[in-house]
Amino acid sequence: MHYEWRCKRFAELTPYELYALLKLRSEVFVVEQNCVYLDIDGKDPKGFHLVCWSEEEVLACTRLLPAGVSYGEMSIGRVATAYKVRRFGLGRELMQQSIRQCYQLFGEAPIRIGAQLYLRRFYESFNFVQASPVYLEDGIEHIEMVLSTPNG
Repeated sequence: MHYEWRCKRFAELTPYELYALLKLRSEVFVVEQNCVYLDIDGKDPKGFHLVCWSEEEVLACTRLLPAGVSYGEMSIGRVATAYKVRRFGLGRELMQQSIRQCYQLFGEAPIRIGAQLYLRRFYESFNFVQASPVYLEDGIEHIEMVLSTPNG
């Protein structure tokens, strides 16, 4: 499957691109996880959106936010991969690309995420470390995790 990565500021997204990435987020977070919550939380305009495209379809996306928006550190959030491409390594590539983009956009500093607890080992494989007790968010167990800078 041929695909390409694009990282854009919110204001640079075309209406079609925005619609497509919000559609994937809704499919994953609302429908698939059966979770009624407000995905559009006011933070999208403050960050960048890393999107994996195949033709006109979004296969995966993340939202990259500078320090001070969600946490004191920069953050990666709204991590979503289309169901049909899971188990082929695209989620791993998505996180690698997201970490690399954060460092390019915001400098090499710690990255904090709010991770669903069942994905802890996945994020630990990128050297994220648990940084909070388990908490409930929208009825799903989460933990905060932090990735130190690449050099330490």
